[in-house]
Amino acid sequence: MTLLTVVRDVCAAVGVALPGSVFGGLNTNRTMQEMVSLANEMGQRIAYDTRDWTTLRTAATYTGDGVTTAFDLPANYKRMLLTSSVWRSTSTQEPMMFVSDVDEWIRRRSYNESGAWGEWILMGGQLLIHPVMGVGVSARHSYLDRNCVALASGGFGDSFLADGDRFRLDERLLKLGMIWQWMANKGSPYAEPMGTYSDALANAMGHDQPAPIIIGRTLLPRGTRNASY
Repeated sequence: MTLLTVVRDVCAAVGVALPGSVFGGLNTNRTMQEMVSLANEMGQRIAYDTRDWTTLRTAATYTGDGVTTAFDLPANYKRMLLTSSVWRSTSTQEPMMFVSDVDEWIRRRSYNESGAWGEWILMGGQLLIHPVMGVGVSARHSYLDRNCVALASGGFGDSFLADGDRFRLDERLLKLGMIWQWMANKGSPYAEPMGTYSDALANAMGHDQPAPIIIGRTLLPRGTRNASY
């Protein structure tokens, strides 16, 4: 569904006149201004705050030159995945150590301390890596793509810009989320539509990445958890 289709469905549910266009005459249409704002907020809320959606998972690679230790994060970077590690091409059995505290990072650099597989930290919109990666050595990590909208003009963005733009995730979730939030914003009873949205969200999250079924003597992937019955 395009944004226009989603907004028309939302308008029908909340008792607002159905628009022929969302962005046409937007500057003078307060209702559509609110719909666009709500679509962007709800879309980003679903994309960023609920889970690491498989559709939005991607990876970055940084290549060493023997000098650089600070690498700019990708333009579409939103955040690390919940299980992200940074892997150095010279050490594929163990990821680099994440240093979470800036003071600890500074202390370790002051004394030239370093973990056996290297270390990393996020600072100032960059990925800092120590020790310096030699020429041809690379580092890789997964992250969440901030661009949750497929633009009608081509490419992706983090906000809706035209009637023909599409939400990259489940568009029904966007519609249901907009319905209950619109009703809440307007002071209308919203418990039931919020419950419908919550059920749909939980179902989508549960089916986004089915749990693996382990049969035989297969090596377990990193991060697999054993369950007891």
